[in-house]
Formats: sequence, structure tokens, C-alpha cells
Amino acid sequence: MDRATGEPVRRYEHDHPGDLLHVDVKKFGNIPDGGGWRFVGRAHGGKNRAATPGKPRNPNMGHAFVHAVIDDHSRLAYAEIHDDETAVTATAVLRRAVAWFTTRGVTIRRALSIIGSPYVSHLWRDTCAELSIKLSRTRPRLPQTNGKIERFHPTMADGWGYARCYTSKTDRRQALPAWLHEYNHHRPHTTRRSKPPVSRLINVSDQYIWFCDLGMSMRRLNTYPLHY
Repeated sequence: MDRATGEPVRRYEHDHPGDLLHVDVKKFGNIPDGGGWRFVGRAHGGKNRAATPGKPRNPNMGHAFVHAVIDDHSRLAYAEIHDDETAVTATAVLRRAVAWFTTRGVTIRRALSIIGSPYVSHLWRDTCAELSIKLSRTRPRLPQTNGKIERFHPTMADGWGYARCYTSKTDRRQALPAWLHEYNHHRPHTTRRSKPPVSRLINVSDQYIWFCDLGMSMRRLNTYPLHY
């Protein structure tokens, strides 16, 4: 049952990659030089914040905004870190995400977002129209309508955002591409029958590389391809 509405949970999945993209922004607090309070404690973390260059005493470190895009069918993920969540930034991320999916043989047809300021702007509307992407939005005050990306957020937080003691915000930002590659190409996904998201794409470079972790030879990879 859905806790917010009391109605039965209705799960769905679109038939092909690119039929629907889930888009959203996840906010993370920036990390002071030397480490944040989650790993070094509040007292030490406060000292690190005060000692971070360019910050006054007891500073607010600000936030990192992770603009994330998830393909509904495959769960393949694309993400970028920025210092804001404006419509200009969100649309630029969308353009690069569409290009990234295109190089993997995926044509984007529709995008689903929350009713947030970047996604109700004329710029977002016009950019989607230019890219031939149909717009959809979640129901008001029901972010679970965009549930696939809402579930991706804690996965990203556990696997990357708070996975280890980063010594600066730059240290954490530089770690995101490697984690995304791990998520897309190697990390077993429960809804993909313990296969990584890239396994649902066809004829994409590296889509079979995850088998190598199981000790299979290249000959066996060619002999036993994935079946959909």
C-alpha cells in the first residue's frame, strides 16, 4: 500500500529504452576541507568548516545539486553536479543527457519531472519541444509518482554521496563518474534480475563486461549472450 494515499501501489515499466526519462535534482551539503561531521564528528567538522578557505567563521558550506536522469526501462542513469537548480542548468543537463543516451542507441521520447521551478519554466518547455520530447509531470505533492528516480536518490547517497570520508567537496565531486559507471555497468539491479542496467540495451559497448567479474571467458560471452 502507498503510505501517502492508502491506495495499492501500481508499478509500471515502459517497453523500450527512451520511452520515458525520469528527471530530478538531489541536494547534498558541501563538504569542508578535512571532512564533514558525518565522519569526523560535529566538533571537528565545525572546525573544518571554519578553516575552509573563502568561508567566514561558522560558515554555511552551501550545497551541491545533483541533476539526475534515469531511463524508465533500463534504469540507466546519467547525472551531473552543479551549484544551482535553475532552469538554465536543468535544460543544459537535459541536452547533454539526451546526447549521452543517443550515443548508446537510445532515442528519448518523453520526460517525467516533479512540479519544480526548473521544470515548469518556459525554457524547459521549449527545450523539450526542440528535442521532440513529450513533457509529463508528477501529481501535486506526490513525488512517488516519479518513484524510480526517488529510489535512485538513496542508492546514490549510500553508494557515492556518503560512502566514505571525503576530504573536500572536490574530492566527492570527482568520485561521481566512477560510481555512475559502476552503477550502470557492474552493480546488480534487483529489478533487472541482478543484472546491471546496461544489460537492457542492445549492441552497446561494454554491456557484457560485467560478466568478466564472474570469471567467464570472452569465448563464453559470445556463446551465451543475454536474452530479453
